Amino acid sequence: MFHVIKEVDLEVGQESLVIGLFEKPEKFTGVLAGLDEKFNGQLTELVKSGDLSAKRKSITKVHSFEKIGAKRIYFVGLGKEKELSFEKLRSSFGKVFKQLKVNKLEETAVFLDSFVTEEVNGLDAAHALSEALALSMYQFDGYKQKSNEPEKKLDKVTVYFAGAEEEDVRASLTVGYAFGKGTNSARTLVNTPGNLLNATDLANYSAELAAKFDFDVEILDKEEIEKLGMGAFLAVNKGSVEPPKMIVLKYQGKDNWTDVIGLVGKGITFDTGGYSIKTKAGIVGMKTDMGGAAAVLGAMEIIGETRPEQNVVAVIPSTDNMISGGAFKPDDVITSMNGKTIEVLNTDAEGRLVLADAITYAKHHGANYLVDVATLTGGVITALGLHTTGAMTNEERLYEQVREASAEAGEQMWLLPLFETEIERVRNSKVADLNNSPGSEGHALVAGAFIGEFTEGTPWVHLDIAGTATTAKDHDLGPAGATGVMVRTLALFVERFESIEK
Repeated sequence: MFHVIKEVDLEVGQESLVIGLFEKPEKFTGVLAGLDEKFNGQLTELVKSGDLSAKRKSITKVHSFEKIGAKRIYFVGLGKEKELSFEKLRSSFGKVFKQLKVNKLEETAVFLDSFVTEEVNGLDAAHALSEALALSMYQFDGYKQKSNEPEKKLDKVTVYFAGAEEEDVRASLTVGYAFGKGTNSARTLVNTPGNLLNATDLANYSAELAAKFDFDVEILDKEEIEKLGMGAFLAVNKGSVEPPKMIVLKYQGKDNWTDVIGLVGKGITFDTGGYSIKTKAGIVGMKTDMGGAAAVLGAMEIIGETRPEQNVVAVIPSTDNMISGGAFKPDDVITSMNGKTIEVLNTDAEGRLVLADAITYAKHHGANYLVDVATLTGGVITALGLHTTGAMTNEERLYEQVREASAEAGEQMWLLPLFETEIERVRNSKVADLNNSPGSEGHALVAGAFIGEFTEGTPWVHLDIAGTATTAKDHDLGPAGATGVMVRTLALFVERFESIEK
C-alpha cells in the first residue's frame, strides 16, 4: 500500500504526483523549485496569474507533458501556512484522493514535505495522509447487480519525505490507515440492513474480530442473560423472533487487570419503537440504531492493530425492538440486573434499557471507567444539530480526556448538563424505582440521567450520536450514509488514557 522514499526523483514514472501549495510563498524552494525549473518557470507564472491556486482545498491538475516522470501533478491548496491544522490537512488529503478516484488512478506519489508546517510535523502529516486515504476511498456497494468492468482502486502510494526516518514514517502511515479502516468497518456495519445484520450476526462478527486480534470473547445467549437477571435488556427483546446477544470483548494491555476502561455500545439492530411505534417517516433508517455498537467494534479493531498499554472491556447489548403479542408494553414494570425496577412509559426509549444492563455487566467485568455510545435520542438533534455529538458525565476529568480525543479526531462534541432536576424526573415513579421516559422536555438530558443511575458512582461519559452517526451528504472523508463517528475518538481516548485519582 505505502512505499516510503527519502530521495525525491522527479524522473520516476508515476501516474500522478501530489504536492501541497501554501498561499503567498515568496518563492518556490526545494523540490518545488526544481519542479518549477523543469517547467521553465511556468509554475511560477501559473501562481501569479491565479491559474494555480493555493486557496485551501482547491485542487489544480497540471499535465507534465513529459517534463517529469509523473504524467500529471495535482496541486493541493493549503491556504495560509500558519492556519493549517491536522484536521484541515486530513480533509485536504481526502479531497485530492477522491479526485484521484474519480480520475480512476491506481497509484500516486505524494511529496509529503510540502504539507509539513510548524504546527503539523511530518509524522502527523503521514498519519493524516493514510487516514484520509482509507476514509475517502470508502464506499458501501450495497446489493445492486455488479458490472463486469474491473474496478480501479487507488492502492499504491509512494511517499517522498526527507524529514524523518523511514521506519517512523511507515509507522505513522500504518497507524493512520488502521484508524481509517476501523472507522470504515463501523460504517459498513451501520449501513448493513437489519434483515442482514441481526444480533447473532453482530455476535459472529465480534467473535471473528476477537479471533483476529486475540481478544477474550464472551457471548451470552438468551438463557444465560435470563440467569443473570438482565430484565431491562430482555424486555426490549420480548417482541422479537431473533434471540438477544450480550457481547463482551476484552483486551488486556497491562500485566494486571486494573484501570479498566469499559466501552459500552448500543446494539439495536432495528428499532420499530415497539408499541410506542415510530412514524412512517421516522422508522426509515432504523437499521442504524446500532451505531454505538459499531463505534465500539471499530475502536476495538484499531486497538487490536495498535496494541496500546491499556485494559479495555467492550460490552454490546444487541437485539432488535419489535412488535408482537409478546412484546413489552407501556405500563410494564421490569427489573434490571442491578435490582432497580423500571416503569416503562415509552417502549421507544429502549436504548437506555439495554445500556442499563450492559453498564452493570461492564462493571461486573471490572470496568473502572465507563464510556457509553448510543444513537439514543432525537432530542440531541434538536439541541445540537447533525454535526455535534452530545455528551454527559459524572466526572469532568474523564470527560476532558474524551473531549481532547474527539478534538484531535475532528469529531466535535458538546457537554450537556447532568442536573439533579433531570435525575429526579427519572426517579419519579409511583410504582418503581425509575421510569424510562418522564416526558419529551429535555429528552436528551433525561435519557443520559437514566443511564447514569446504573453507573453507581463509577466515572462515566455518555455520548449521544443520534445526529452524527449518519450524514445525508458526501464529504471530503467519505460518502453519504454512516459516518463511523466516535470510532477514532474512542481509540485515541484509550491510547492516551491516564487514570484518575479518586
